[in-house]
Amino acid sequence: MKRKTTIKDIANALQITPSAVSRALHNHPRISDKTKKAVKLKAKELGYQPNHLASALRSGKSNLVGIIVPRTNSYFFSSVVENIEEELNKEGYNVIITQSNESYQKECRNIEALLQTQVDGIIASLANETVDFEHYERIKQKGIPLILYDRGENDIGVDYVGIDDYQSSHIVVDHLIEQGCERIAHIAGFSHTRIYKNRIRGYIDALLKHNIPIVESLILESNLTLEEGRKKTEELLKLPKWPDAIFASGDYAALGALQVLQEHGIKVPDEIALVGFSNEPFTKLISPTISTVHQHNHKIGKLVAQQFLKRVNDPNWKPVLHKIILDAELIVRESSLRKK
Repeated sequence: MKRKTTIKDIANALQITPSAVSRALHNHPRISDKTKKAVKLKAKELGYQPNHLASALRSGKSNLVGIIVPRTNSYFFSSVVENIEEELNKEGYNVIITQSNESYQKECRNIEALLQTQVDGIIASLANETVDFEHYERIKQKGIPLILYDRGENDIGVDYVGIDDYQSSHIVVDHLIEQGCERIAHIAGFSHTRIYKNRIRGYIDALLKHNIPIVESLILESNLTLEEGRKKTEELLKLPKWPDAIFASGDYAALGALQVLQEHGIKVPDEIALVGFSNEPFTKLISPTISTVHQHNHKIGKLVAQQFLKRVNDPNWKPVLHKIILDAELIVRESSLRKK
């Protein structure tokens, strides 16, 4: 294995001191332009790579921000991350992206790795399995800015950016009732996660608002994958009385539901209407196109980055948690549009 080039190697090659090399690499004003040029050329020639971790330990600043996503195959999460990165890059920060894959244990390991890398902040959305927040408390105890997006818990007491999940269920249920639906099933996320708990609560309150009784067998919690969407829809079709609409709290679950309905020859939306959540790109490409809730992923990404920059530039800025809640937006498409 080839040994890494060090500052001392550059110094020996140019017959100057290691401290002069270090100053030249950092554009110190007391080092001549001629020496700076020579040092940088020799560093390139020898394949020198600066040790950012050592530099971070010395300066207390790494210009790195850790981002934790539950899943990388989601357009919502990838779009949020893209916009966070774009905003942070403008201010000289680079990002390290990690995936929990909805695992609590992996989320803990990701946080440990990011802390060891000396990141200047962590931006995260909780894994579906996460019910214990001790690993997030460790970030706070170290004084490292922590911003949560989409999935966050009030108990952690940090900045948060997301949509109004309670309101989102109201607009979905209101729409389905306007289309003549009365027996609306909800393929929900796990209720221990705040956003899904709020969507379930919004779904229930919206039905009660329209004097429609709550049927427990129509509320099915899941991890909202395509496979789970298929499985839960099969369960709904085994009920003595079918639902006339399905509201899935994720587009992949809605896609799984659509596949099963079509395999059973059930007309969508005439027999069973369908609404998803997240506005994944495929929802407007398949037939019928799927109605869905738009989560303003681009805006969330930019706002999250701005929250971090405010925190890191002024640690005393709003010492209490700062929440930004955006209004949800329903995109009506063929899968739920009964009344033309």
